[in-house]
Amino acid sequence: MITRLARIFERATSSSGDRDLHFDRPLVLFQSDDWGRVGVRDREGWDELRAAGIGLGESPYDFYSLETADDLNALADLLKRHSDSIRRNPSMVMNFIMANVDFNSGLASCEKEIPLVALSDGLPGRWRRPNLFEAYRRGIEDGVFFPALHGLTHFCAQAVARELDAGGERAELIRKICNAETPYIHWRMPWIGYEYWDREMEADLRFLPGDEQRSAIDRAAAIYRTFFGAAPFSACAPGYRANSDTHAAWFDAGVRVAQNGPGERKAPHFDAQGMLHTFRTVEMEPAIARVDLQRLIRDAEECFRRGLPAVVSIHSINFHSTLRDSRGPTLALLDEFLTALERKWPTLLYVHDADLFQIASEGFYFAEGARVEVGATTRA
Repeated sequence: MITRLARIFERATSSSGDRDLHFDRPLVLFQSDDWGRVGVRDREGWDELRAAGIGLGESPYDFYSLETADDLNALADLLKRHSDSIRRNPSMVMNFIMANVDFNSGLASCEKEIPLVALSDGLPGRWRRPNLFEAYRRGIEDGVFFPALHGLTHFCAQAVARELDAGGERAELIRKICNAETPYIHWRMPWIGYEYWDREMEADLRFLPGDEQRSAIDRAAAIYRTFFGAAPFSACAPGYRANSDTHAAWFDAGVRVAQNGPGERKAPHFDAQGMLHTFRTVEMEPAIARVDLQRLIRDAEECFRRGLPAVVSIHSINFHSTLRDSRGPTLALLDEFLTALERKWPTLLYVHDADLFQIASEGFYFAEGARVEVGATTRA
């Protein structure tokens, strides 16, 4: 396996310039963010936030908590009931946040570094999710989950430390939320930015310096290796905020697929260092906004018509059930969507990021013990 992947890396890194890739089979990928990241600590945490004067319920992300083992098992069971033209199940690419705020340490003594608990060391404070980590690993072993790197934290630690040091209303809000063992609620405090991107800085200074990004990425990748037993192959930056420094640090950490967000229906391409960039082309976020099944099918059809993979964006919040049952409606919609895809496109292939990388590099991938040929062409 290691030798074969090394050959793929060599072929990709020998490429130069950006090359748009188009495929002769309908390919479907699911990319999903925010796994392992704690939010509102269940009903008890919800009540503590309300008691602190924070009104909840205005935004879907007020209901973001953390997935449970039951959430994971229900998703895995659904994916196992579906298969493509080669009888392979869909695989959900899950982007993991590798650390959470260490609430037990408190933030009073925080100067420049926010205290964190690595995911490999468990969940912070009073957070409890029995059998969750086992559910992650079981889904990976069954081939319906494919882990990827999201980051060390989702927020910009520099921004949080600066606001705590400055004091005032923002610092008070951070402390109130953290006292309830919720790290942040982004829509209420957008000034916390994203891990590699500090919103409050001048536009040309918002991305953190390369050495700071590399330090965070190296730390996250080390936790990832401890937790999953392998280096990350694919990564998506929090908030989709990544630049060339991010990509260089990812590449050195073993990442070969850079996930980019929705908004433009772009073709995948290799960059100059041989990293494959993917772009989300279908948005399926029923916990956040109304989703129409026919619109999903039309979006997928447009991708296939252009020779693009249908890269479906579906965040972890859509599968949460603790504070509000988003899981039930999402699984029902996902079931309908997969059924429609399988009926409409008899040559459909479900792939994950490593499959797409191999297809783009060599024109085939291995699935169910067999080599599957997929034509890949490049265009300027």
